[in-house]
Amino acid sequence: MPPSLDASAVLAWCRLSLQALGRAREEIDAINVYPVADGDTGTNLYLTLESAAQAVEAVFDAHATAAAPAALPSLPEALRAMSHGALIGARGNSGTILAQLLRGMNEAVAAGAGEPVRIGAAELRAALRTAAASAYEAVARPVEGTMLTVAVGAAQAADAAAGDVEDVVRAAYEGARAALAATPEQLGVLRRAGVVDAGGLGLVAVLGALADAVTGDSAFTSASAERPSGTDFRAGHPPHDEEDLCPDDAEPGGPAFEVIFLLEAADPAVAALRTRLDALGDSLVVVGGDGLWHVHVHVDDVGAAIEAGIEAGRPYRIRVTHFADQTRQPAVAGIPRAERAHRAVVAVVRGDGLAALCARAGATVVAVRPGEQPASGEIAAAIRRAHAHEVVLLPNDRDLRHAAGAAVEQARADGVRVALIPTRSAVQGLAALAVHEPSRRFDEDVVAMTSAAGATRYGELAVAEHRSWTMAGVCQAGDVLGLIDGDVAVIGADLAATATALLDRMLASGGELVTLILGADAPADLATTVDTHVRGAHLAVDTLIYEGGQRSCPLLIGVE
Repeated sequence: MPPSLDASAVLAWCRLSLQALGRAREEIDAINVYPVADGDTGTNLYLTLESAAQAVEAVFDAHATAAAPAALPSLPEALRAMSHGALIGARGNSGTILAQLLRGMNEAVAAGAGEPVRIGAAELRAALRTAAASAYEAVARPVEGTMLTVAVGAAQAADAAAGDVEDVVRAAYEGARAALAATPEQLGVLRRAGVVDAGGLGLVAVLGALADAVTGDSAFTSASAERPSGTDFRAGHPPHDEEDLCPDDAEPGGPAFEVIFLLEAADPAVAALRTRLDALGDSLVVVGGDGLWHVHVHVDDVGAAIEAGIEAGRPYRIRVTHFADQTRQPAVAGIPRAERAHRAVVAVVRGDGLAALCARAGATVVAVRPGEQPASGEIAAAIRRAHAHEVVLLPNDRDLRHAAGAAVEQARADGVRVALIPTRSAVQGLAALAVHEPSRRFDEDVVAMTSAAGATRYGELAVAEHRSWTMAGVCQAGDVLGLIDGDVAVIGADLAATATALLDRMLASGGELVTLILGADAPADLATTVDTHVRGAHLAVDTLIYEGGQRSCPLLIGVE
């Protein structure tokens, strides 16, 4: 069978894109001079792709836990998820355009017959053409020498390539690199700064990841972080005089604010919204469809932009960035050093009760919505919101290690000193918070908090959704599972009986304090039953009980 693009390749593309953008993020940020020199293009592209990757992972996870776990999602399913994830998570001008490029590819594949398992060279050429065309349509005033130009270069090179899918992705990648190298000759602000377009460089990294996913050749992802077409990221041109700038180039004195929001609205209302926002500011990009849109614009009148969104439909997830705050040094997230606290703790938690508990302990809280995982951008935003010189981050979930790590890197780039304590459960986070002492030296405080978290064994109850193999044997759908440190240790039929059996195991090796955190759906007598058992069966062990409100599990257990 000739090479093709299928759902597994889309999943690999997402993962490889994140790795490539993660490596190139700082360099892309550093050369970001158009349309605003705010130094965040690489970060915005990374966060957009992170949202897309999470959506694709969720589709694969859903199929893995379905009645036929061997079945994989179809290619259109994977591309729809990637496109939708990018749409709802798009950041900045570059991220919004990337979301539309992915939507264009998705629409081209969806326009084919049925739900194909994979596509070949001809379909991929058409998808790249549609992607570039739809991106141009989404931008109110397209400018050459930008990410749009690079997308066209990739599509044209793919069109000219003969052969199979591998030949097409190679050609698209090389075409994008060639177009990127030419961007300084097309846009004076790039030529004057001696750099290539930052968004275009990010797109080259994403196309390199696509080539790697299809061909299995990692040289594409390593090369995409190197010099485009034999030059440096910085194009190597000497700075030109001020008058050499093109008339349409971005200049100081442009709009002061970036406004971004998701919008639920009908197509006719969006057409009117485009006209109104175009009159209010610049860098207008509106992407999406089927009732859901992502709106990005630079304006001076933030209120008028949001009012326009309200007139068109229902705007939400509204984000406003003041460019002066973003570029001011040495302020961090727009907060002068003199106004920042000395030290703060940021905790990621699930459940209103846990959020309130951590907030009362002085932590800045990232509240996780049921069924969702926070992106690194949300965690990084909480670190900035803490307004502190030094921050201790408690992710409280072993599945958040990558997102938490990316958030730490973003915060450190902003000048914040951050320590990540790898707490894998909320009970470990509470143990760390209990010994937090801001008056200590930062390193000493981090060591004490890490030791407290590490000395806390954690358990939880869960209800099996389907029959499966576990470390404790075979469970059936509806069985109560007792987990210790993430592994199933007890299988039972009753919440209280399973909880007491689980605690007996956890306390067999000793313990002085048991913490019980009740979930939103926990029976009213669960805490009393477990507490009575601990007091009767384990002398000199104290019990603390909290209403956590988490919906992910009926009971969290900590043993210190």
